[in-house]
Amino acid sequence: MTVLTAADRPGASASLRWLLGDTLTFARRNLLVWARVPSFLVITVIQPVMFVLLFRYVFGGAIPVRVPGGYVNFLIPGIIGQSVAFATFGTAVALVQEKQQGVIDRLRSMPTARSAYLVGRLVADAARVFLMILILVGVGYAVGFRFTNGFGPAVGMVVLATVFAVVACCVWAYAGFAMGTAESVQAFGLVCLFPLAFVSSAFVPVDTMPGWLQAFADNQPVTVLIDTMRALALGGPVGEDLWKSGLWLAAGLIVFVPLAVRAYNRA
Repeated sequence: MTVLTAADRPGASASLRWLLGDTLTFARRNLLVWARVPSFLVITVIQPVMFVLLFRYVFGGAIPVRVPGGYVNFLIPGIIGQSVAFATFGTAVALVQEKQQGVIDRLRSMPTARSAYLVGRLVADAARVFLMILILVGVGYAVGFRFTNGFGPAVGMVVLATVFAVVACCVWAYAGFAMGTAESVQAFGLVCLFPLAFVSSAFVPVDTMPGWLQAFADNQPVTVLIDTMRALALGGPVGEDLWKSGLWLAAGLIVFVPLAVRAYNRA
């Protein structure tokens, strides 16, 4: 048996290049799967567009809001936040399916960097959601949405939504590895997502809800992030919501990145 000495082992730069190369390979694999499976396309692109059209033209006239540009300007940041939460749920479903089918074991038996599979999955899913965000902004412009706070804050809104996607992918990666079956992941995800997505400021102002419900809606992460994106897109006070968003996102990374890595190593 050949024993590698310290001199034989690759240096830090070579190990980093190895990790980056393998990560990009796994990310490309996941993006190709997404492009070739119609159900992924429907969930990621068509479903959010349907929500835009539904709320813009069916419910929008019945929901009064006090923002520049009317309900459509209120709606689009909310649709983006809600769609990011639902789209990143696909990370958990895909991981638990590949774990059950033995795909993860097969890929980890190959001569690749050990963490490349997990990082590649997160990179691909973040790229997929970023594309969805851009599509939603384009559809929003087609139905009357306009940024009213300048180019820089508009870019900031897209960046914040993308960071939210990365953190949410880490949360769902842990859920996917920690749960045994796709059915349990789907049941858990729906129970968590529906209150967070709909009991929020995504579609209606929080102050129209009953008082006992406002306490939850005002302080949960989806509302805070949507309010920050809305302030960046339309103008208005952003400082308090921005630091709250930063706290939620930092807490998500600090808690769930180690948990996801640990669950992946034990998968």
